[in-house]
Amino acid sequence: MIFSQDRGTLRKMYTDAWARFRDGSVLTPLDAQIARVVEEHPEYHAIVEATAADDATADGGEHNPYLHMGMHLAIREQVSTNRPPGIRALCETLSDRLGDRLEAEHRMMEALGETLWEAQRNNVAPDEAAYLERLKRIAGAAK
Repeated sequence: MIFSQDRGTLRKMYTDAWARFRDGSVLTPLDAQIARVVEEHPEYHAIVEATAADDATADGGEHNPYLHMGMHLAIREQVSTNRPPGIRALCETLSDRLGDRLEAEHRMMEALGETLWEAQRNNVAPDEAAYLERLKRIAGAAK
């Protein structure tokens, strides 16, 4: 279901996971991951709670909160599996330098977004080596 191409279905996953979390219901591992990301973004709570949020955006269309939260989930999955190899260490370095894991993920999103955009533009698979180089630059520049 997480790989659905249906935007409404994906957004409902966030709404349902968040509702179950708030109700104290039993969560699947995926629900728990989603709820944690939503919990860390209070600015999105109202959007996630609005089940009719078909075109929800946080600031007039320039930012998609579901894409943002989805990128957190993607980065966390990459770090947990250390795929691409080396990403876990880079995330730890960046987190240590910034003193904040969530901020580290926000910075990592820049590299992920650029890598995905480049792959889409060129109609190729994402370049893991280029992605890791971007992450290394970000980690090296972090203060």
